[in-house]
Amino acid sequence: MLVLGIESSCDETAVALIEDAAGQTAPRVLSSVISTQIPLHRLYGGVIPELASRNHSSNLPGVLQEALQSANRSIHDVDVFASTAGPGLVAALLVGNTAAKALALTAGKPFIAVNHLEGHMLSPFILHEGGLVPHLSLVVSGGHTLLIDVQGTGQYTLLGRSLDDAAGEAFDKVAKMLDLPYPGGPEIDKRAEQGDATRFKLPRPMLHEEHLNFSFSGLKTAVLYLLPKLTPGGNPNDLDAQTLNDLCAGVRQAILDVLIRKAFKALKKTGHKVLAVSGGVSCNTALRRQLQEHCARARVELILPPNSLTTDNAAMIAFAGLLRARNGDFSPLNTPVDPNLKLGGIQARA
Repeated sequence: MLVLGIESSCDETAVALIEDAAGQTAPRVLSSVISTQIPLHRLYGGVIPELASRNHSSNLPGVLQEALQSANRSIHDVDVFASTAGPGLVAALLVGNTAAKALALTAGKPFIAVNHLEGHMLSPFILHEGGLVPHLSLVVSGGHTLLIDVQGTGQYTLLGRSLDDAAGEAFDKVAKMLDLPYPGGPEIDKRAEQGDATRFKLPRPMLHEEHLNFSFSGLKTAVLYLLPKLTPGGNPNDLDAQTLNDLCAGVRQAILDVLIRKAFKALKKTGHKVLAVSGGVSCNTALRRQLQEHCARARVELILPPNSLTTDNAAMIAFAGLLRARNGDFSPLNTPVDPNLKLGGIQARA
């Protein structure tokens, strides 16, 4: 079975082909092509929805052709077409979703509408030899922070979620406060590697609460109040390099402390011995390093996607489509896009 996936929920135009061949323990990613709009949106300090959708429309034909050529396949070889249906920017979603439906209709092949969050959640298993297994999923991205008990395809129980800012959102908003380039998360991560995380005392919201929800807006506020104490007028450009690095390190560690504590609390609650971490924040160097250390001590198997599959990509959409296709779970061509699409019947965030 050959599945073609299209992703266009935000500012990445992506197409991938995954093949599920007989006798293979894991599907093969034949191609995964991403056209990023980061340089364009960096000029504005964030994603401009109208610009994103226009660029998806112009980029998609070339990305599709490159993905097919890289996989050495033609559009007639594809058995199933899958695309992101939400959550995301509605105009951006429509570009990839409509294209996939048109291709499916023209080819007379099935179509599958994929939840973007499900794609992220399943992405650690794309290259996993054992396939999808029951596990605890920690999804950490720019828009969502979720803890999910996963028993199988479509069998998801939400354990905890962000009640305000998601982890990636907090990174980006603090970075904007510090006048760092967009996207802010990688910039904070890079500077934090040269900083002292213990220099500033920053809050760890809900760290000791019994529930498994998250809140990061208080951390952002703490940085806002701290800046005027460090420099006249609170201008981040007046900070010396080491102070800026120390502040980035403190912010990063505050977020990671909460993520790791909550994840291990959820592992204890569910009894899972497998932790899969996904989403754009999962490529954070310190998060990967500290999770590996904690999981080794607790004898928990940690499954992380390669960095190329952490941010928005179409391989995760094709893979989610493949798992659903195996179960015959196809979507009508009139399935709408939904910028607030729920995952498995549960609300992803407040």
